[in-house]
Amino acid sequence: MIEVQLGRIVIHQREESQFIVLVERDGKRHFPIVIGRYEVAEIHRVIAGEESPRPLTHQLAHAIVHGLGATIARTEIVNLVKNTFYASLILRREADGTEVTIDARPSDAVALALRAKAPIFVAESVLEQVRTDREGPDPLPPASEPPAEPPAP
Repeated sequence: MIEVQLGRIVIHQREESQFIVLVERDGKRHFPIVIGRYEVAEIHRVIAGEESPRPLTHQLAHAIVHGLGATIARTEIVNLVKNTFYASLILRREADGTEVTIDARPSDAVALALRAKAPIFVAESVLEQVRTDREGPDPLPPASEPPAEPPAP
């Protein structure tokens, strides 16, 4: 697993789909994830240090985890199938340190990890499939040049 961090948030005011860019913590590899309007709003609130007067969904989920005696240990983006990311939210029981894995959408898992100040990881195999950079230990090959135009008759 490779640790990543939030690199950028892209908010389109008039579109339903938004996206975030996750960047390798100790490297240059990065990739985008398309997320929904509510998840991007929560991530933006966390980054801006804003709180709503009443708990919103991610704030409520975070409070429930703590209320049940656990912490959010980390988020793991574990798979990519048919252009859909799969993630796990890893909770740790405070009483005995036992970890529990919860299936989650990556957008929710990232939002909760950021709220909890927990690390975010991505499987190396996923990172290699989706990265958009040309850096890192396995640089992407240069884009192929378009074929030359045939000579005019």
